Amino acid sequence: MSVALDTNVLVYAEGLNGPEKRKAALDLLAALPPSSVSVPVQSLGELFQVLLRKANRTASQSRSALLTWRDAFPVIGTSETVIVAAADLAATHRLGFWDAVILASAAEGGCRLLLSEDLQQGFTWHGVTVTNPFAPSRHPLLQSLLRG
Repeated sequence: MSVALDTNVLVYAEGLNGPEKRKAALDLLAALPPSSVSVPVQSLGELFQVLLRKANRTASQSRSALLTWRDAFPVIGTSETVIVAAADLAATHRLGFWDAVILASAAEGGCRLLLSEDLQQGFTWHGVTVTNPFAPSRHPLLQSLLRG
């Protein structure tokens, strides 16, 4: 089973929302089998922007962080199919377009879960279920993956 990471997981791991969120994100990533994790390219782009604008990192530092995540996990690209699916998602499910791009990318990448604190918990589309990995009770699929 594979999972995709939303931007907020990466942002927390970079330490932007305090040490508790950073520890929670890093503990989560350490517990996941590395071969099960993918990162949508949209998440990397959003991470770059957040690091640059909210964390006041330089463009070079933000680029370095982006490349580190790119090297750590396979990246799911944004294809024409993803863009069209994201537009459909945004129109029919009232998702923000860029969030829809991440969800559609996860589906195209064959992921079963999208780990996100920002999207609606339990929302399922094309076989991908959104789950908040930081919630007090974890989705059963995520829990079983973490148990190994």
